Amino acid sequence: MKAIRIYEPGGPEKLIYEEVPTPQLREGWSLVKVLGFGINHSEIFTRKGQSPSVKFPRILGIECVGVIEDSTDEERLPAGQQVISIMGEMGRAFDGGYAEYALLPNEQIYPVETTLAVASWAAMPETYYTAFGSMTNLHLTDGNISGLSVLVRGATSGVGVAFVRLLKAYDQKVHVTGTSRNASKAELLKAEGFDEVVIDQQNILQTEARYDRVLDLIGPAALRDTFSHMNEQAIVCCTGLLGGIWSLDRFDPLEDMPPNVYLTSFHSGNDPAARLQEMIDFVEHYGVDVTPAKVFSLPQVPEAHRYLESTGSFGKVVVVNQENNS
Repeated sequence: MKAIRIYEPGGPEKLIYEEVPTPQLREGWSLVKVLGFGINHSEIFTRKGQSPSVKFPRILGIECVGVIEDSTDEERLPAGQQVISIMGEMGRAFDGGYAEYALLPNEQIYPVETTLAVASWAAMPETYYTAFGSMTNLHLTDGNISGLSVLVRGATSGVGVAFVRLLKAYDQKVHVTGTSRNASKAELLKAEGFDEVVIDQQNILQTEARYDRVLDLIGPAALRDTFSHMNEQAIVCCTGLLGGIWSLDRFDPLEDMPPNVYLTSFHSGNDPAARLQEMIDFVEHYGVDVTPAKVFSLPQVPEAHRYLESTGSFGKVVVVNQENNS
């Protein structure tokens, strides 16, 4: 099969497109014919050598969509079954989705049903699932939310764009503000559904406004500033780490959090078996536009990494395995 393999950390040029042996079925695992996958910032971290547990050589990729080619659990995962796989140790402890086929643990493969085009389906697992889970944890699927003010920090990211698409499909009237470090992206954000754009300057928002719900995709690098922009009874969901800092130093909830607010979080390992089909049903029911911003082929994965790292990147980047979809 063809795959993208990395032998040592470094830049996108370290991602080598080559022929490798197709994985052989083993007990407790299934072979997935990969139709497509998203490119994620965490894979860029791993490519650079910033995931200490990862040993090279490795086929990266923390997610994929596809169909079962062969399985050791034919009852739950029969040949031809549409599936999604995300996270676990995929692309880290064992080879991931940057390939035509992936051998994955059965418990990390989730049967789904969808009529979406492959490029749109491939945009969903990590990005839309994270956005959907965050939206749920922010209690934004509980009925009438029209009167709420919502802030998305890191709005130009794939998850930020997915979040506003999901939210506006659910309730067009809810007011959503997005942040960006680049003022030139304001019109792009508004075209996606954001009502207002605020500049984020070195993790400090250039506004005095306060919000009822905050999706913080910057993470610990910006969280203290996020707290200063919350209304009473507000909820902040800390979901991303785009700020490049993994933990909040010397965090004292009594001092650092404003009174009467709530802090929650979401990550894609949070109960995907129960929620992935729920997310797909939500997207199809509300007619959410899940079209990715950029689509690449498997040999173009290095180019996809370059794009995602560039200052001009916007929205979700996916790869479609053209040979597997022909």
